[in-house]
Amino acid sequence: MATERSAQVQWQGDLINGSGTIAEAPSGAFGPLDVSWASRSEEPNGKTSPEELIAAAWASCFAMALSNGLANGGNPPERLETSATVTFQPGEGIIKGLLTVRGSVPGMEADAFDAAARDAVQNCPVSRALAGVPDVTLDAALT
Repeated sequence: MATERSAQVQWQGDLINGSGTIAEAPSGAFGPLDVSWASRSEEPNGKTSPEELIAAAWASCFAMALSNGLANGGNPPERLETSATVTFQPGEGIIKGLLTVRGSVPGMEADAFDAAARDAVQNCPVSRALAGVPDVTLDAALT
């Protein structure tokens, strides 16, 4: 069964001097969030950016995909700590991505964990949406 999620943004002004607000998500999980060009290309100063939201989506999607893959392989994780970093270059877009995961998976060998993490990168829908990013690195290790 397909699901739809939505977000709404109101932007005022030009790109450099303007600003916007991401409305409260229909789920109520976040918002309103302020966004601006400066928060995207310089310092956040309490505002978010599309890339920060993409990083959050990527980290959570990857963690879910890895958790599912490990459990289906007979190795349910006790804990996965995942972070994602995306690098935005004005004029080019997202040029780099880094996924870092540290996992506590009883009985699993490091090589098997790394293979499961690499598989999760391929099967995570957000990773697929970011397939055009030229430089993606995975740093996976057991704790």
